[in-house]
Parts: sequence; C-alpha cells; structure tokens
Amino acid sequence: MNIPFMLTPAAKSYLWGGCRLNDDFGKHIDMDPLAETWECSTHPCGQSTVAGGEFQGMLLGDVLDMHPEYLGSHPLDITNGKSELPILIKLIDARHDLSVQVHPDDEYALKHENSLGKTEMWYVLDAKRGASLVYGFNQDMDEQRVRDALADETIGNYLNCVPVHKNDLFYIEAGTIHAIGAGALIAEIQESSDITYRLYDYDRVDSNGKKRPLHIDRAMDVMNLSSSDTPRQPMRVLKYRNGAASELLIRCKYFQVERLLLNTEINRSLMDFQTGSNSFHTLLCVDGCGVLFGSGVTLPFFKGDCIFVPAESIPMKLHGKAQILNVSC
Repeated sequence: MNIPFMLTPAAKSYLWGGCRLNDDFGKHIDMDPLAETWECSTHPCGQSTVAGGEFQGMLLGDVLDMHPEYLGSHPLDITNGKSELPILIKLIDARHDLSVQVHPDDEYALKHENSLGKTEMWYVLDAKRGASLVYGFNQDMDEQRVRDALADETIGNYLNCVPVHKNDLFYIEAGTIHAIGAGALIAEIQESSDITYRLYDYDRVDSNGKKRPLHIDRAMDVMNLSSSDTPRQPMRVLKYRNGAASELLIRCKYFQVERLLLNTEINRSLMDFQTGSNSFHTLLCVDGCGVLFGSGVTLPFFKGDCIFVPAESIPMKLHGKAQILNVSC
C-alpha cells in the first residue's frame, strides 16, 4: 500500500539567517543562524529523512529509489525518465538581505552544471514592516552597464524593489535577477536544484572573515537584462467545501501549489484528501495543526511539519484547523 509518511528536513546555516524557524515552527535544530530547512528534498546537498513508519530514518531519495511508483507518472517526464523528485520545498528565514542572484534555466544548467535549472515560487508566510524583495531590473540594461554597476556598487539603483506582505505570492522564472529582503519569512517551492549565481553580496564576510564567492560571468550568461514590470498579486479565488477552503496559488510545468484552509473543528465534518492526479503530493503545514488519517494510519501534524503523500495513496482524511500548502507535479 502507498501510505503517507512524515519528513524531517535538512537544515542550512547561512550568514543572513535568523531564528524564526526554531522559534515559530518548532524545528528544534541546533543551528544559529538557521536560514533554511529543506522540507521535502532528495537533492544531494540536503535530503529529507523519513520520520516514522516503515521507512523510519531512511533518506527520501532512497525510499523513492525503492518505490519509484510513489512519484507517479508526470514527474518522471520532467526529469527525463529518471526516478527523481523534481522539486525542492524550503522554509526560509531572512533576518538579513539575501545576495542579489540569478538562476539558470534547464538547458544551461544541464550543459554547464549537470543539473536541473531553477525556477521557483515564493509564498510569504510573514513579513516585517518595510520588508521588500528584488525582482528584475527597473530599466533595460546591457552587460557592460551591469558590470560597471557591480564594480562601483551602484547596482541597487537599477533593481526593481517590491514591498512584500504576508500572503503575497511571487513566481521567479529562471534568468530573473532577484533577492529576498530582510524580514521576510518564505515558503519556497522550486525545481530540485542548488545552482545559484551570486552577483552582489553587500561586501559581507562570513564567520571566517571571508567574502562569499561571486559568479558574475555565468550570471551574465543566463540573466534577463530587460526591465521587469513590478509583479502584481494574481487574482486568487477561494473554493469552499465541507471542512475547508482552497485556492490555486500557481500551476506551471514544474509544479502546482494549492493552499488549503482546513477548519473541521467548526463544522465537525472531515475533508477527504483527494490527489486528483497521478502525482505525489507534499503537504506542508504553515499554520495550525491537525491529523491526516485513514486505513489504520494516523499522522498528527503541527505548524512546520511536512508529509509526503505517494501517488495513488490509500484514501485519507484531513481533520483540524490549519493552513497547508499542497504541492504536486
């Protein structure tokens, strides 16, 4: 039987990180700063681990090697016939500004990095007053102009800075120059890739007193130099059913993300969780708590927990009061 199971994330400490993933999400990870948790990942730079059940303690990638059918059919097409998880889901706590950076598309990444490219989506879980992000250029640029601005540290004059608020949504296509700003707490859904070309890092040094490397030449190869319109929040429509409301946040060729607002405590009904496609699903609880159960399986979950639901899973029900990101391919 294809039975859902809980995941324990890999964790990353970067100089711009904070403490909210421990404080607000109860991660209990001995890392300071704690910048990212890779909640659902088979990437070799940080794999999720199964927490409980038949596969307790195993890496998610090893489980999927044993049971490639858990992925379903659609993800196999994305990864060119390989039995690999094509996405990576993160929680990101930006106490300080992230570097100004860009990611390659699939074609460039495959040729130069032997990797998928990196198109990503950000869902803002919280944002301090005045928080912002970088999304593209505010005017058309050319390569020499960018290089000159980097050299004299005036690149910020040409960046499109966008205020961010809780519940905002941003789609960052490969090739778009971008940066998450200080004070933002983000859920990121992306292609399974760790390829980042860093252009500008505010002249910062790490704990060893060293500047982090820049990748300007490769960034120039993949960067979209045209001006970007300030992204507007898309029209989002809540659909109501017994015990829950849901809205489609994004659907692209790499992933689909739906937000579930579960509230079976009020109407005392149980919401059937239906996958609706031959794809795995990942349920990331970003607020509240509840339980996923069915056929003798009971998985209580709390804010910050992540559940992997195999394709063609046994029928399950959701109960509780929670906000959940439902990610599939």
